[in-house]
Amino acid sequence: MTCVSHTIQQEVMMIDTAQAFGVDIGGSGIKAAPVDLNKGEFAEPRLKILTPSESTPQAIGSVLRKQLEHFEVPETAPVGISFPAPVKPGQKLNWIANLDQSWVGVDITEALSEECGRPVTVVNDADAAGLAEQQFGAAKGQEGLVVVTTLGTGIGTALIYDGVLIPNTELGHIELEGGKGDAERYASSAVRERKELSYKKWAKRLTKYYSLIEKYFS
Repeated sequence: MTCVSHTIQQEVMMIDTAQAFGVDIGGSGIKAAPVDLNKGEFAEPRLKILTPSESTPQAIGSVLRKQLEHFEVPETAPVGISFPAPVKPGQKLNWIANLDQSWVGVDITEALSEECGRPVTVVNDADAAGLAEQQFGAAKGQEGLVVVTTLGTGIGTALIYDGVLIPNTELGHIELEGGKGDAERYASSAVRERKELSYKKWAKRLTKYYSLIEKYFS
């Protein structure tokens, strides 16, 4: 796993331009914007398009092309895409939770490069957040283990140890104690919205999850 993380981090460090184009593919929305790589901030306001109800590779590709066209992204600009599933370079996807099942058996990087009509770099969405925290945020310069979580349609996780990403951890799918089942089906942001939970009630659910994470990694 460490070899994969080094590959991702090396690709990021090798980018020799001050700006790239970033896309986050989620279960409910696809967000895109040019990114200032020196500051780790949006260079322009992001554009969000709802994820198609049939979120096939072709349907997602159509959204990506609209976003590339909207921002008039040059052909030579680096394009990075975060994706809500384990991403292993050169390997086909084994499973996916929050997009259409037609992604299973697909080489994600190859498929999205073809849909975009240009080379793209693809990384797990939570791992992308972890890399950003390591470069610009709370994890910068931190020694030992850092756990980053993302709360959206599901729960994503990134583990960073001494500045090195350990990719594709998927700790949002651990089973909670007390028969609560899969963590992201109990405590994700989407669950909060669907069940109309107050933030206080949602916080109690998240506390059960984070207590278990702390138990595993303390």
